[in-house]
Amino acid sequence: MMKKTVLNTDYPVDENVYYEDGQGQFYRLHNGVDIIGVTKQFRTKKSTVQALQEINLHVHNSEFISILGTSGCGKSTLLRMVGGFETPTTGKIFCHKKEVTRPGASIGMVFQSYTLFPWLTVRENIAFGLKELKYHTPSESKEIVERYIDLVGLRGFENQYPKSLSGGMKQRVALARSLATDPSVLLLDEPFGALDMQTRGVMQELLIDIWQKSPKTILMVTHDIDEAIFLADRVVIMSARPGRVREILDIDLERPRNYHVKSTPAFAAYREHCTEIIREESSKLLVNAHAG
Repeated sequence: MMKKTVLNTDYPVDENVYYEDGQGQFYRLHNGVDIIGVTKQFRTKKSTVQALQEINLHVHNSEFISILGTSGCGKSTLLRMVGGFETPTTGKIFCHKKEVTRPGASIGMVFQSYTLFPWLTVRENIAFGLKELKYHTPSESKEIVERYIDLVGLRGFENQYPKSLSGGMKQRVALARSLATDPSVLLLDEPFGALDMQTRGVMQELLIDIWQKSPKTILMVTHDIDEAIFLADRVVIMSARPGRVREILDIDLERPRNYHVKSTPAFAAYREHCTEIIREESSKLLVNAHAG
């Protein structure tokens, strides 16, 4: 069942924080992430491509959201806009009631590709953001780094360089580096997409464990239906391009979760529902391709 951002058409007189759009409508802002009326167009020499169409989404503080959709539906573009790496064509994005206009320390991001510095050790990679921010004393930074080395299971590899690490280990380092700066929002753009199935499953359970020990607001883009359901409080299912929110699915599975939940009837029902929608949207892509 789709859930929409709270809309107020009368002028607000309370102490809440509101955003007024260009049509005189007011949206109450929340702690967490508010995406209001967001569209995205890309202009080429020959045409304009509508990547996203009227996205409205509220993500609660410390909520885990999975964004699921077909290739090219704009889900990674949406994530980059939440991170401040791209600007919406129309609409606004707010993080904890402040408009997102550029990347900042309050929002961390982990990409699918391995974005570690090859000349730095595991420990130095994790510490990099802390040194840039300069919020902590050297002893405090060291304590934080050592804690995350343990939390992501890299004790014994802290002095290794990225070239000697497996794919799963590299993503553990990237995850620890993003978490070490203590962002309020963590964005994950298919961080486990390049991993083998066994490693991917282990990383999913590790991520849940970290999130439960250190709650963050998380938005994660994935193509993997099982992954989306297993990790999330809600799954946002996108339509084919131009991407819009087709459905928001509440995942009523008990936490903490482990891999056994994937074999339950409830999980299978969620999987079947999501699969049906993704198949419908994929079929639209094929129809449009033939029509073109």
